[in-house]
Amino acid sequence: MIEARHLRVLRAVAATGSFSAAGRELGCTQPAVSQQMKALEASVGTPLLIRSGREMRLTQAGEALVRHAAGILAGLTAAEEEVAAIAGLRAGRVRLVSFPSGSSTLVPTALAALRAAHPGTRVSLEEAEPPKSVEMLREGDCDVALAFRYEGAAGAEEWDDLVVRPLLTDRLVALVPERHRLARTAPSRAVAIGDLAAEPWIAGCPRCRGQLIEVCESAGFTPRIDFATDDYPAVVGLVGAGLGVAVLPQLAVESVRPRGARMVALEPVVRREIVALTLPDLAQVPAVAATLEQLARAAAR
Repeated sequence: MIEARHLRVLRAVAATGSFSAAGRELGCTQPAVSQQMKALEASVGTPLLIRSGREMRLTQAGEALVRHAAGILAGLTAAEEEVAAIAGLRAGRVRLVSFPSGSSTLVPTALAALRAAHPGTRVSLEEAEPPKSVEMLREGDCDVALAFRYEGAAGAEEWDDLVVRPLLTDRLVALVPERHRLARTAPSRAVAIGDLAAEPWIAGCPRCRGQLIEVCESAGFTPRIDFATDDYPAVVGLVGAGLGVAVLPQLAVESVRPRGARMVALEPVVRREIVALTLPDLAQVPAVAATLEQLARAAAR
C-alpha cells in the first residue's frame, strides 16, 4: 500500500537529488528519508532509485510514480479539505501563488474579504510569474495560481487540464517621462508604438519583455533595451528619471505611484487575460472555491 507521506518524500528526493537535501526540505533527518524510501520500495515491490556513489537517479518505475504523485497528492488534499468541511470544522487552508502586480492589486482585497467571511481559513501567498506558477499548480505545490497570458501570443500555454476562472482583461500601456513629447497625449487618443521606435527602452519581467519585443517587431523595429528589471517600481522610477520609455500592463502601473512618468494609451491594442487557475479536484474544496470567488469579486471592482 502506497502512503501519501512516502510519495511526498519521493517527490522531494527526485527534486533535490539526494536524501540529505530532501530531508532539509521536509524538515526531517537523512536516515528518516532513507527509511521511508525503503518502505516505499517495499510497498511497490521494485526499486525506485539507482544509487551510484554520490549520484542518484530514478528508475523507470520511480519516474512513473513521481509523474503520478502530484495528481494523487492533490486528490488527497481535496478529500481531506472536503471531509473537514462536511465535518463542520469550519477550517481550511489555501496555498496561493500570484504574479507581483496581482499580489499588490487583486490579492489584498480578495484575502481581506475572505478573512472577514471565513476567519478560520488560512491562506499563504507566494509570488511567481507564469508559466512557473502554473507549473507549481500542476506539480501540487499550490492550490490556486493567479496567472496571465497575452491574447494571440505565439506559443501561448494551454490550460485545458485546469479549472479556469476568468478575472479581467488587462491592457498594455506606454509609460513615458512627464516631459516627453508624447506625455500630453489626450486620454482619448492612442500613441502608435512605432512612434517610440527611436527611444531607449526599459523592459519588465521576462514574459512582458518577450511580448514587448514581439509587438515592436510586428511594428517594424527592434527595441533598444537599455535596462531590464523584474521590479515594476524600478521600471516606473527609471522612466520617471527620463532614462527611457516602457510598455507595461495597466495593472502593473496601477500597483505603483508613477512619479515623473505619464501613462499613454497604445496602438496596436495588446491585452493580457488574467485568470485564477486550480486543479479540477481542488475546485471542489470549499476554501479553494471561496478564494476563487473573492478573487473574481476583487477583479470586478
